[in-house]
Amino acid sequence: MRILIATSHRNMVGGVEKYLQQILPRLAGRGHQLALLYEYRFDPGKERVDPSSLDLVACGTEESGVDAGLGFVRDWKPEVVYSQGLEDAHLQSALLDRYPTVFYAHNYVGTCISQEKCHSFPTPRPCDRQFGPACLTLYHPRRCGGLNPITMWKMYQRSAESNALLCKYAAILVASAHMRREYERHGVPPGKIHLTALPNPSDGAQFHAPSRTGAGGHLLFLGRLTKLKGAAELLRAIPLSEKLLGRPLSATIAGDGPARESLQDLANRQRLKAEFPGWVGSVQKAHLIEQADLLVVPSLWPEPFGLVGIEAGSQALPAVAFDVGGISDWLIPGYSGELAPGNPPTADGLADAIARALSDPSHYADLSRGAREVAGRFALAAHVSKLEATLEAVLGSPRRVPEETIHAQA
Repeated sequence: MRILIATSHRNMVGGVEKYLQQILPRLAGRGHQLALLYEYRFDPGKERVDPSSLDLVACGTEESGVDAGLGFVRDWKPEVVYSQGLEDAHLQSALLDRYPTVFYAHNYVGTCISQEKCHSFPTPRPCDRQFGPACLTLYHPRRCGGLNPITMWKMYQRSAESNALLCKYAAILVASAHMRREYERHGVPPGKIHLTALPNPSDGAQFHAPSRTGAGGHLLFLGRLTKLKGAAELLRAIPLSEKLLGRPLSATIAGDGPARESLQDLANRQRLKAEFPGWVGSVQKAHLIEQADLLVVPSLWPEPFGLVGIEAGSQALPAVAFDVGGISDWLIPGYSGELAPGNPPTADGLADAIARALSDPSHYADLSRGAREVAGRFALAAHVSKLEATLEAVLGSPRRVPEETIHAQA
């Protein structure tokens, strides 16, 4: 197939780009021809989503203009477009008008003004409303975003434009059962929605298997330090967990963001044994996972999936988290970790989940084994096969990949 990958960034920014970095070599290795259309300016000196060895043809609309970008696509003649959620709804609409398009919904595009699907006032809690004009009446009272009415209106317009395009996609891929329900609630026919879980970023990596007992009581947070990622709730939960367990705990809060200084102040006020190493690369992340006893994913917003739990599970590290969004697709309570109530999420609920995970060595050992087993379910090869089948179904022409190619990519 001739597949056009449409995305916002060619440089590495976050999860979407990491996903593309995983799947592009696999698609090319299975004989597909690929081209890349991206929105924001590309810096060749920084890490990119397409390895240079692939030698993909590419065009950026900020660099060349939207008309030139569409001309590039027209000249390349894709059979299908695989969109990762373009920010320019007009560009996305133009592609939809010309080519069969499959969309991977990495977040709440077209279903929420802020794409966070979370109320922040009076306390953070997930929102399950259907997107529409009524959202404007809640934006300020529930602190769905900032306080600037101009920003609110611009965000609403952009979300409304994206919402209007949802039913035009030939197929929408989602990472979790939660996201499937989200798009069904917004009018997308169920037959167009395909649950295609994200692949494990650590798939195929060989890790040292530590002998975990949980006795160290070391908690690990990995993520951006913002209010809705919930690191503050973790810090508030630690003293409560220590009382339940009858022993001290420590924590590593790895990541960076606008809440870092306030989180350090909170840890100091509570006299917690907590480290803040800042942003960590893949090697240091693997080391932190190896040294930890428990991953904590205290997200207050409904994570579409929560990929960090799968990364940790690859190293047999169990997790606790609030039961929000797609977390429960990989965190099976009592098997691969423990869940805390998520509506509303509270420090007390999180503390109880931490204590359940660490209180009994035998139960902890079971959770470690379960975490590794669940992580193994999210193989890259399986994801690519599902993606390929969806693209082929959209075109109505199944394509058989030579067996030797499949084995080479396994």
